Amino acid sequence: MMLESSLEKLAQQILAFDEASLASLWGKYRQRMEQFEPTKEWEKAVIIFFIINAVRAKNHIFNEQIMKQKRQVEPEKPPKIKPVLRLVKS
Repeated sequence: MMLESSLEKLAQQILAFDEASLASLWGKYRQRMEQFEPTKEWEKAVIIFFIINAVRAKNHIFNEQIMKQKRQVEPEKPPKIKPVLRLVKS
């Protein structure tokens, strides 16, 4: 229970981060992750990299679902049909 509570608090803190700020760090942590070293710093870099990716994935899914809901709520417009017109002599 304590572990779950700690994870929930951590998730709440992560959700408060700005995605743009996280995105600016993505390259730095990707590079650090790719340069393996058997150190705690390397392990932290990997975790940070995946946290950034998790936030990006969450936002992508969130935005897709919002757009999907908007499409379902907006009434579909009937297709425009040209009226059948006949030439009438006067």
